[in-house]
Amino acid sequence: MTARLADIASQAGVSEATVSRVLNGKPGVAAATRESVLAALDVLGYERPVRLRQRSAGLVGLITPELENPIFPALAQVIGQALTRQGYTPVLATQTPGGSTEDELTEMLVDRGVSGIIFVSGLHADTTADMQRYEKLRAQGVPYVLVNGFSPKVQAPFISPDDRAAMRLAVTHLASLGHTRIGLALGPRRFVPVLRKIEGFQAEMQDRFGLAPAESEKLIQHSLYTLEGGQAAASTLISAGCTAVVCASDMMALGAIRAARQLGLDVPRDISVVGFDDSPLIAFTDPPMTTIRQPVTAMGQAAVRALLEEVGGTPAPHSEFVFMTELVVRGSTASGPGSDSGAVSRTS
Repeated sequence: MTARLADIASQAGVSEATVSRVLNGKPGVAAATRESVLAALDVLGYERPVRLRQRSAGLVGLITPELENPIFPALAQVIGQALTRQGYTPVLATQTPGGSTEDELTEMLVDRGVSGIIFVSGLHADTTADMQRYEKLRAQGVPYVLVNGFSPKVQAPFISPDDRAAMRLAVTHLASLGHTRIGLALGPRRFVPVLRKIEGFQAEMQDRFGLAPAESEKLIQHSLYTLEGGQAAASTLISAGCTAVVCASDMMALGAIRAARQLGLDVPRDISVVGFDDSPLIAFTDPPMTTIRQPVTAMGQAAVRALLEEVGGTPAPHSEFVFMTELVVRGSTASGPGSDSGAVSRTS
């Protein structure tokens, strides 16, 4: 106990006697000092005494499509931490194939009296989905924020990465390495992020190479956001003569590398591959993945701020907050075959 008191006192910058008074609920300690001691407990991994634990300000639901793609757990962690810091308890609800649907999860969260809901890559991103479900939710008095996928039919705050600019970054990078036959592997066309990525890709291919959209359309393959989906799409693009493939997720990019290797090709000597997300651990793949980094921390924190403003009665503008992405160059891209272009630095 003495050692623990000493650790907490050192972390908080107070005396052991002050720590003891806080832990025992004694009076005579300034509020700021009390908070410093409690924060030190949290940092050092000690549980707060039951009587000192802050009561939750309420539950907040977080609905994600799945957790196999590392970008979703990363977003969930940022959002969960931001909610906890504000005194709320996050409730993670995940869709699974053959399991609960988004509507069922929403109903479950509403039944449990959540203060609000954050939807990540949900039906709001599907241009064929009925957006009335969100208006019904608003009519029930439940605030919500939508991440990754904008719809003008829904009056709510949206948080999105700049998908168009991301594809322009990827094509610009590959073109600087001498690639001219660049393919794009992504998910089904009905999703807003997919449509935006196509727009950015086609615009840059036209600006760089004078390739009309009808021509660059031949360099686009739709598949699933999985390793197998990326493998299938990349196999087709490589067979069509592409020397570089831009993928709409890091999982798809790993599939593209597998496809290249199964065809006896080397990445990046024969085929360059660019991912999307900069998922955790993607820097440690073989080769380390060049990718477009989503600003996960900034997006997750913005989603929480927007939601809590709605909860607090001072709603954020019902518009889209667009966050810039970043090209992270690593080892999966290099000069195009027969190109004189030098490979750029492989540091992030």
